Amino acid sequence: MKPSQHIKIIIVDDHDLLREGISARLADVDYIEIIAEGRNGREAVDLCQCLQPDVLLMDISMPLMNGLEAAKIIRETGLKTRILFLSIYDNNEYIQEALRIGANGFVLKDVSKPEMLNAIKSVAEGATYLGKKVAASLQKGTGEHVETVNTYGLTKREKQVLALIAEGHPNKEIAYRLNISIRTVESHRSAIRDKTGGGNAATLAKIASDLGL
Repeated sequence: MKPSQHIKIIIVDDHDLLREGISARLADVDYIEIIAEGRNGREAVDLCQCLQPDVLLMDISMPLMNGLEAAKIIRETGLKTRILFLSIYDNNEYIQEALRIGANGFVLKDVSKPEMLNAIKSVAEGATYLGKKVAASLQKGTGEHVETVNTYGLTKREKQVLALIAEGHPNKEIAYRLNISIRTVESHRSAIRDKTGGGNAATLAKIASDLGL
């Protein structure tokens, strides 16, 4: 589902081909506006202070100033920009440090376009987003189930609907239990499919199980 307003984005990556590839991938998305690009953490800080984007899409390993250092400065200055790290590394130390600093999301560079868009929309709307591979790596490294991170950007209500779908309830029953209309249930179900990529009830049930619902 599309967000209610445009999302202004700054992309920062020291590899020109990767940065330009990300920009090209997002260029045809009508609700995303790429307002600037940068090559290092220092430029990320300067651009965010000057342009105040909704989302900063940033690499970690960069010259002059890395992404973690830039994120720390951005948070200390009180900017409301949401920070989404896009990295080739699923290093647990990087992930944990990014979240500790106050990053709003972390995905790997090999994610599909739909997942990248879900990540951007989720962090723009105030959620914390970890890509599936990132969440799995973090869970494996810590030995703990990652419960506080919404890996698909699902809202609280969408999680409730997903849990009931997983239990085998039809739309009419879900509507009754949640005191909402059947049309609203159908809308939530469509949003859940879009965000998770789950096409049928069995797949959605597996996703619900993975999320601990």
